Amino acid sequence: MTVGELHPIVVHHIVNTLQWSGLRPLQESAVEPLMNGVDTLLLAPTAGGKTEAAAFPLLSRMATERWQGLSVIYVCPLKALLNNLLPRLEKYAAWTGNRCGIWHGDIGASAKKRMREDPPSILLTTPESLESLLVSTKTDPRAFFGEVRAVVVDEIHAFAGDDRGWHLLGVLERVSRLSRHTMQRIGLSATVGNPDEILGWFQGSYAGRPGVVVNPDAPGPAAAADVTLDFVGGANSTANAAKVIASLHGGEKRLVFCESRLEVEELAVRLRELGMTTFLSHSSLSVDERRQAEEAFAESRDCIIVSTSTLELGIDVGDLDRMIQIDSPRTVASFLQRLGRTGRRPGTSRNALFLTKTPSSLLQAAGLLHLWSEGFVEPVVSPPNPLHIDAQQLLALCLQEGRVGRNTWGEWFGNAVLTEAQRGQAEYMLAQGFLEEDQGMLFIGKSAEKRFGRRNFMDLLAVFTAPQEFKVLHGGREIGQIDANTFSTSSDDAPISFVLAGRRWKVTGIEWGKKRCHVEASDFAKKTRWLGSGGGIGYALAQSQRSVLLGDDPGGVRLSKRAVSALQEVRAELVNTVSPTSTVLVQDGEFGSEWWTWSGASSESVLASTLGGVIEPSQRFGSGGLRLAEGCGPGELRRVSASFLNSPDHQFILPYVSESAVAGLKFNELLPPAIASAVLAERCADVVGAQLTLERPVRTVDTTSG
Repeated sequence: MTVGELHPIVVHHIVNTLQWSGLRPLQESAVEPLMNGVDTLLLAPTAGGKTEAAAFPLLSRMATERWQGLSVIYVCPLKALLNNLLPRLEKYAAWTGNRCGIWHGDIGASAKKRMREDPPSILLTTPESLESLLVSTKTDPRAFFGEVRAVVVDEIHAFAGDDRGWHLLGVLERVSRLSRHTMQRIGLSATVGNPDEILGWFQGSYAGRPGVVVNPDAPGPAAAADVTLDFVGGANSTANAAKVIASLHGGEKRLVFCESRLEVEELAVRLRELGMTTFLSHSSLSVDERRQAEEAFAESRDCIIVSTSTLELGIDVGDLDRMIQIDSPRTVASFLQRLGRTGRRPGTSRNALFLTKTPSSLLQAAGLLHLWSEGFVEPVVSPPNPLHIDAQQLLALCLQEGRVGRNTWGEWFGNAVLTEAQRGQAEYMLAQGFLEEDQGMLFIGKSAEKRFGRRNFMDLLAVFTAPQEFKVLHGGREIGQIDANTFSTSSDDAPISFVLAGRRWKVTGIEWGKKRCHVEASDFAKKTRWLGSGGGIGYALAQSQRSVLLGDDPGGVRLSKRAVSALQEVRAELVNTVSPTSTVLVQDGEFGSEWWTWSGASSESVLASTLGGVIEPSQRFGSGGLRLAEGCGPGELRRVSASFLNSPDHQFILPYVSESAVAGLKFNELLPPAIASAVLAERCADVVGAQLTLERPVRTVDTTSG
C-alpha cells in the first residue's frame, strides 16, 4: 500500500481496523494535494471512496499539525446524506482523538447548545444550517469559526447547477473571513463534463490560487454495464411497468427511479397490488416515513423501493441488485448517478433497465443512452447573474454583523471595491426600506423585518421556493405533505382523496390555518396533485434524439423487441422532421408550417423571441418543432434568419418572462422588477444552441396531400 504522507495512526487503522489491502486510485491520488493544503476537486462514481479520499488526509493533518477547535466543515445537500455519513466519519475521527458533530434542522436544541460550548473537530451540515449558525445571536461566529482550516462539499455538482450553489459560495466567503487560517476547499463529485470550471467556480474569490482536479478513473466511452431499453406503452402503461418489474429479478433488491412524485405513488400502489414488498422515497413524504422505508429496504432482499431523484445522491440503501428507470432522466449525469448505485458487490456489474411508457419517452431514453455510449457528460453550468442571491447575502451579512460599511461590505465576498451591480443593489434596497443607513453603516430595515423577520428570519435563510403544502396526519402520525391544489374538487359533495406513501387516503378534516389535514384509509383515490419542477431537455440531448431518428442506435445497449418495434414506428412517424445536415421545415396544407430544429426548449424559446413574427408565440417549447406564424413559410423564415445573422454584432432577444414567473424567483423583491425579469430571462435562454441552429441551412418538406 502506498499511502504517501498519511499519519501513522491513520495508516494503522486503514490496515488493521478497516483491513484494507490498499487504497483506491482516487484515494491514492488525493493524498498529496490534500496534505499540502491545495484546493481539490475529487471525482469518482457513486460509492467510489470519495469520503475516505478527503477524510484520511485531513485527519492526518489534524494529528500532525495539532489542529484545535472546529477545523473542518463537511457540507452536504441533504440532511439524510449527513445522517448517513455521520457514523462513518465519527469512527474515522476517533482514530486521531477527534470528534464529529452534525447540525441541521432536525437536531435538538440541547445538542446544539453543547456544540456551541464545545465545538467538534468536524461539523457536518447543510449550507442553510451553516448560515443559521452565522446569523444566530446564540453563536459568536468569530470564536466558533475562527479555527476552520478546510471545507469539504459533498455532491458539489448538486449545488453548482442552481442557486443553492451561489448561496453556498456566499456563506463560505463569510466563513473564510472569520477564520484565522487559509481555508482549503475540497469538492467531491460524480463525473461532470467540466471539472476545471467547477473547481474554479468553487474557489470563489480565491480562484487564482492553486487547485487540482483528481480523476484517476476518468471515463472514456461508456464503461461496461448491462443496460436494456424496453417499451411498455399502452392504455395502462404504469400497470404494464409494474407487471414487468414484478415478473423479473425475483429475490433481488430493486431500486426504481421515476421522474415525478405522482409516478412514484401510482407505481408503488400497482406493485403492492401485485404482492410486491414495496417502499417509497420522495420529498413529500415525512422524514420518519422515508427513514423507515430506507432502513427496511437496506435490511431486506426481495423488495423494491420506488423513488424520485431523492435516492440519486450517495445515501446508502445497502447492496443493490438492480436499477430500473421509468421513462428517462434529462441528463447523462443523472443517469450515471443512478447507474452507479449498482455493481458495488464483488462479482456484480452495473446494470440498468429502462421501462419507457410513451413514444416520446422512448426517444428521449434512446437519445440519452446514445450520448452515454459516446462518453458524453453534460457540463454543470451555474445560473448566470445571481443578483437576487447577492442581495440575500447582503441582508444575511447585516444579520450576522449587526451593521456593515456601506462602501466596504463587498470585502466579505472578495471585492475590495464594490462593483457597480453591488452599489446598485444596496441603493435599491435602501430605497425600498430593506436596508437602513446610519453614518455610513448599513443594517436591517423595516421592510426586511416585515417580509423576512418571522421565525428569526427563517424565510431569509431558506433559498428554496417551495409550493404551499399541507401536512397529512393519520391519527397522530405524519405521513407526508401534499400540495394545496389537491383540495380542489369539481363537486362540493365529492370526497377529497389522494395517494400518498403508496396508500389511498380520504380527507376527514382540514385545518386551513395550521396547513394540515387529517385522513383515513380509503379504497379509492384520485391522482395526487403536485407542482413539478418542470424543465425541458437541453441542446445536446435534443440533438442526440435527432441522431437516433436518423438511424443511430445507442451503442452497448440491449433493445427489447418491443423497444425495437416502437422505435421503428417513431422513426417512421418523424422521418420528415430530420436531416443529416439541415433543420427541416415541414409544410402541411391543413396544419401549417412547422420548423423542426431539435435544439431543446431553452434554445427554441430564444429563436421564437428573436425571429419575431415568424414564430407562433403561443406554443410549448421543447418538443423538437416550432410552429410558424400563420402565413409564414420557408422564404420568410430564411429571409429573417439571414438578416439577423448578417447584421453586425447581432444580439439574440431573450424570452419574455411573465410576472408570475418572476414572483417564483426567490428574493425577487430585493431587485428592481426589470432586473429580476432580466435575471430570469437569461436563465431561460440557450443562446449558443440558438446560434448553432440558425447557422444550419433549412430544408423544406411539403407533405400537403394531393
